Amino acid sequence: MRRVSLSPRVFGSWTVLGLALLAGSGCKADDAGDATGDASTGAAATGEGTVAGTTAEPVTTGEDSGSAAMVTWHQDLAPVVVSKCGGCHIAGGIAPFSLQSYEEAKPFAAALLDAVERKVMPPFLAEATDLCAPLHDFKDDPRLTDGELELLRAWVDQEAPEGDPATAEPIPAALDLVLKDTDVSLKIPSAVTVSGSGDQYLCFSLDTGFTEDTWLDGLQINAGNPKIVHHVLAYVDEQGESAAKVGPNGEPYPCFGGPGINTTGLIGVWAPGSVPFVPPKDVAMRVAAGSRIVLSVHYHPTGEEERDDSTSIDFSLAAGLPTYVGMLALLGNEGSAGGGLQPGPNDRNGVPEFYIPAGVEDHTEEMLINLDSADIPELRVFGVATHMHYVGTDMVIGVQHKDPAPEEVAAECLLQTPRWDFQWQRLYSYDADLDEVPRVRPGDSVYLRCTYNNSMSNPFVVKALGEQGLSEPKEVVLGEETLDEMCLGVFGVAVKLTDVL
Repeated sequence: MRRVSLSPRVFGSWTVLGLALLAGSGCKADDAGDATGDASTGAAATGEGTVAGTTAEPVTTGEDSGSAAMVTWHQDLAPVVVSKCGGCHIAGGIAPFSLQSYEEAKPFAAALLDAVERKVMPPFLAEATDLCAPLHDFKDDPRLTDGELELLRAWVDQEAPEGDPATAEPIPAALDLVLKDTDVSLKIPSAVTVSGSGDQYLCFSLDTGFTEDTWLDGLQINAGNPKIVHHVLAYVDEQGESAAKVGPNGEPYPCFGGPGINTTGLIGVWAPGSVPFVPPKDVAMRVAAGSRIVLSVHYHPTGEEERDDSTSIDFSLAAGLPTYVGMLALLGNEGSAGGGLQPGPNDRNGVPEFYIPAGVEDHTEEMLINLDSADIPELRVFGVATHMHYVGTDMVIGVQHKDPAPEEVAAECLLQTPRWDFQWQRLYSYDADLDEVPRVRPGDSVYLRCTYNNSMSNPFVVKALGEQGLSEPKEVVLGEETLDEMCLGVFGVAVKLTDVL
């Protein structure tokens, strides 16, 4: 099998045509309308029609009385709250309380409304804006429509009436945050204790036990102790090199910057807010016979001694050969002249550099990464994720086509997260058939724009500084530490199996 490189060489001169191009004819108006809020304050707005499968309409008033119609839990709110919030707000879930029943939800009625109105909940960072309106909606969007929000407001205003449980409306299934039909589960073999103030980058080598080539159609990484797990990357180690690097009882080895082996590819990523990675139908990821899985874990201390003994990865296995090979590609983090980094507003000495001065509230870094390798086959992009750290506030990802197909535009915006929140990261998968998703071909360029607020007006900066015992912002550069920064795009891509054989 010919290997597909997903870390293509990049080169740089200023060839980007500007944000106007990304916001041009390739970005249709979304049914949800525009989002025009300030990214640093989280005031962006979401309109009605962004959530598939919902039927709630705005609350109307009676013709004669002029009073609002009665809105009750069982007849109106339960189908919305349980389906949109029930993936987390269940007994034993990741949320601090359950919203499954009227008795559980009523005490939190006002708080629920406040969180939804401030767009804090349900957490979904992708927005259609004047700058970026992707051609397709995203799957599993839990945000409330305008009509559902009006129902919630009316319910709270009416002091949260229960209604009649005997005539309750049926409740749709909540979003599934757990991988279905798990066939294989691998857990780290050795516990890790994290204390002090220094970050740790450790790699665990896991034996798959696969005696033949195996295809995965689903994957989920589980952070054993989310208090200290900053992120996890999962790599395929076909040669088993990682086995010689761990201790006699599977103790991890240091691996800052990468797994330290000749890996055949990245297959999974976990960060706070991640959901199971399930590629589209007829897409699967290959793990060769005898391969090991390397989990590269970034541990960030809390100031207290913490332990992780249960970080793991789950697989669901595909039946037979897929039509497409699925994989994850990482592009971005260009940090010097001569690469894809473009001139920025705070460059020193006229040289493009990834540098965010202390105290600056609105700083941008732009990257234009050219995929010039002729060895790259056509990539179908079925999902996109943005990645920054605590200083980030807004990120845009787009693609510029060298030779657009007749149905394509020259510049296409793939994703914007204008209310960036490190605690809620996920791959946003397009709600479209694989034949309809964006394509990336040799000669195309990927565009990244990251915006940062490195001041005390950014509550995440205050949090990060406090974790390190600092009281004032510091200069920020490209790096993996919490108070370093990144500008990184994650792409779920599919390649025809016949193109890589």
